[in-house]
Amino acid sequence: MKLPRRRLLQVAAGAALLPALSRFARAQAFPSRPVKCIVGYPAGGPSDIFARLVGQSLSERLGQPFVIENRAGANSNIATEAVVRAPADGYTLLATDSAPAINATLYQNLSFNFIRDIAVLGVIRGPLVAIVHPAVPARSIPEFIAYAKANPGKINMASAGNGNVSHVAGELFKEMTHIDMAHVPYRGAAPAIADLLGDQVQVFFGSLPATIEHIRADRLRALAVTSSTRSSLLPDVPRVSDFVPGYEASQWFMMGVRKITPAEIVDRLNKEINTILADAKMETRFADLGTTVFPGSPADFDGFMAAETEKWGKVVRAAGIKAE
Repeated sequence: MKLPRRRLLQVAAGAALLPALSRFARAQAFPSRPVKCIVGYPAGGPSDIFARLVGQSLSERLGQPFVIENRAGANSNIATEAVVRAPADGYTLLATDSAPAINATLYQNLSFNFIRDIAVLGVIRGPLVAIVHPAVPARSIPEFIAYAKANPGKINMASAGNGNVSHVAGELFKEMTHIDMAHVPYRGAAPAIADLLGDQVQVFFGSLPATIEHIRADRLRALAVTSSTRSSLLPDVPRVSDFVPGYEASQWFMMGVRKITPAEIVDRLNKEINTILADAKMETRFADLGTTVFPGSPADFDGFMAAETEKWGKVVRAAGIKAE
């Protein structure tokens, strides 16, 4: 039987709507089971704290557990690879820090391309702080630069690991100020700070959560923050860029998912995480960690990641940094 023209048009319109309705239904149904979030670092660190705070809020908003799994190693490459190999269904998330932007150049044979393979869903970021042992005769960045130039190669610069953001931030500072310091890598911020307190090393570009109490107790001296704005936790401490124009080195923490995950699920996760990060109580919690919310879409974060990857790639190559 031949259908009337009006009926044919109605059937065609209904068929055209089916994919959109299917995508909407899939997004509304997600998640229907627990979601795993793989963190690239041990429990208790900033990436882990970020993942647990956001995961708890996602669980409350979406009605399913968000289970944290810590897989430390290789500057978070192990966790990233695990997520890239997981099914692209939104049930395996990644939580890491600035490392992927550095790792893209630092490691020669990665099995993934972070920008190609991971959709970033949400970001917070904050400054590092250039700190010295009180025995260092410098109370400002200009005084420290003058001291370093008068003592080439005699100042030991600690880092939380070879290729860590604390390392590349220091290398960028060395490059832009034309000073020579000896790099001393540690396995994490805690042992680096311990040796800084003991005057075994003289300078460290460390995170605020790890160093703030030592600064407040005058056990260590803060010379400047590395971000483009001052920190609310150290309002009287200037920026490195006040004395070294163009210098900037933020540390950031992110949550992501495989990029080929259905777009409606990616968009929903991005929307939910941005809403969580914009909550006043959550903003206050992150401010206590010295960080601020950096809202955006996965496309926005692609541009951010590309810029960070290019920036740190130049530093890694110029300093000749090699993966351990």
